Amino acid sequence: MRLGPAAGCRLECRHHRLWIVMRFPFYVLLPVLLLLAACAGSRPSGGALEVVTAAAPEATEHALLVAATRERVATGPAMFNGERAGQLDFADLSISVPPGHKTGNIEWPSPLPGDPQKQFVARSLAYVDGAAAFKARLSARLAALPKGRRSVAVIVHGFNTDFDEAVFRATQIVHDTGFDGVPVLFTWASRGSLFDYVYDRDSATLARDGLEQLLSLAADSGVENLYVFAHSMGNWATVEALRQAKIAGHGDFGGKLRTVVLAAPDIDVGVFKAEMRVIGRPKYPFLLFSSSDDQALWLSGLIAGEKPRLGAYTDDKAAIADLGVIVIDLSATAATDSFAHNKFAVALPEFVTRLGERLRHGDRLATGRDSFSDTARGVGQGLGDLVGSTAGAVVTLPAYLLTLPLRAVGG
Repeated sequence: MRLGPAAGCRLECRHHRLWIVMRFPFYVLLPVLLLLAACAGSRPSGGALEVVTAAAPEATEHALLVAATRERVATGPAMFNGERAGQLDFADLSISVPPGHKTGNIEWPSPLPGDPQKQFVARSLAYVDGAAAFKARLSARLAALPKGRRSVAVIVHGFNTDFDEAVFRATQIVHDTGFDGVPVLFTWASRGSLFDYVYDRDSATLARDGLEQLLSLAADSGVENLYVFAHSMGNWATVEALRQAKIAGHGDFGGKLRTVVLAAPDIDVGVFKAEMRVIGRPKYPFLLFSSSDDQALWLSGLIAGEKPRLGAYTDDKAAIADLGVIVIDLSATAATDSFAHNKFAVALPEFVTRLGERLRHGDRLATGRDSFSDTARGVGQGLGDLVGSTAGAVVTLPAYLLTLPLRAVGG
């Protein structure tokens, strides 16, 4: 087919614009990626899970079950690498947190194998062969807890995360929030490299089946309350798993699913809205931690064609809230990392602690306002006092919650 001069010019112009769009972000992103890579260079690689046999006085040990869509490593303490496995695999670990641990931090072991008095260290590592054996261990740990406390928290990590970092971050969240149920790390095949964004994104997408399988196993293990916490790209796997579970007819996992926490989610805002229309308004509202100054999500948005990411989207919080999401906007709070991507690590523990106290006392969620800050007047029974010392945090409630008793959304 031959093109006339005008049509040929339009086609050439479109190709020229495509050339610019494809290359301009590269020149913008390359120095940022190199800077990020340099910052991540101090993170230990591979051997951070060397077992330390000597316990430290006053250190706290946490048992952590693991479900992985990663390949096992042939040798060494890393256990799992960043390549994709054909099926869900399992492990059982014990991790020690030092007595001087600072909330939100990971005190990395250095030099290896680490000092349990000062650093996170592995105390034991073991593979678990098969879903049946994993479920048996999970059921036994739940049965050992008193009734009313038989809870499972499934923790899903984000982009650029090696297995050892996923383990330590999950342990940090469990330790800092004071979670006293059974924690389970769901770890998908991230290569732990800033230059493997597309690979990681595809791995997170593939992991949705494994996560749905894990949630089903947990729901059938004697659990009373099933919680999910996801960070960054891990939110994509989480929302996808919840969406397909809804389509399959078990979206609430036998009535066991409670709060889902979305921390700095790396999800397109429009895609999230579409996903939530399938999932439906959850009985237990999702919690969303967002921040407009999240530089990691700004970078992700550029890669995605300058589409805003949910974890950095604060323009219309009410629209997101009315999908069944409590939005905690941390934009005005101080960041503890260079790219403001981990604000949740400090904010989450205090928020969860205060929310738990409110739940136990049977308070109502709100007094009729849809937004609160820690400096707002008249927060009274509202969520404003839950932000505690997280200066500047703003909480936006779904409108339908304003007339509901707290017991309808807690539990």
